[in-house]
Amino acid sequence: MPPWILLAAFLASVYGVVFHLVRGGGVRRLALFVAASWAGFGLGQLAGTLAGWNAVLIGDVHVVEATLGSLIALLVVNRPAA
Repeated sequence: MPPWILLAAFLASVYGVVFHLVRGGGVRRLALFVAASWAGFGLGQLAGTLAGWNAVLIGDVHVVEATLGSLIALLVVNRPAA
């Protein structure tokens, strides 16, 4: 497995866990936050790659773009139900 995939999985997981620690909730919410973080991180990574943005690269990981994608996804799944 390429090292950049491990880095991406680690960062996305950390973002999800930290968000859970801040917002609280049970195990289901933790799983939701980690899954949303992974999805958002992947979409941010894809956007950074396709757009050619290279704000901060660590290997092949577009750290800024992927982090923003993760944050947006976490905020979306955390909003109250209408």
